[in-house]
Amino acid sequence: QVQLVESGGGLVQAGGSLRLACAASGSIFSINSMGWYRQAPGKQRELVAGIISGGQINYADSVKGRFTISRDRAKNTVYLQMNSLKLEDTAVYYCKLIVAGTLGTFWGQGTQVTVSS
Repeated sequence: QVQLVESGGGLVQAGGSLRLACAASGSIFSINSMGWYRQAPGKQRELVAGIISGGQINYADSVKGRFTISRDRAKNTVYLQMNSLKLEDTAVYYCKLIVAGTLGTFWGQGTQVTVSS
């Protein structure tokens, strides 16, 4: 089994910054990809940013230029640096991991990010 523990969420004023972290542990031999999703009230969960094992990175258009995803392979941890936060970034942010080979998918418990005016 794989466990994902997220941290770093909180309340921040518009224009501010937060850094999320997601640490993976458990039966991880190789990771296919890790990424961040978010879900705002009444909306579907959406991809924010993802990073594939080969290094390819993709972002949602709404966060390009403001958010940066990075990964520490040694720690099996993925980060999301969020700058210039907007009210519409308010959501629960979830970490997702896909294991290489089996393509098993695991989700974190979510961390709340609230941006205030």
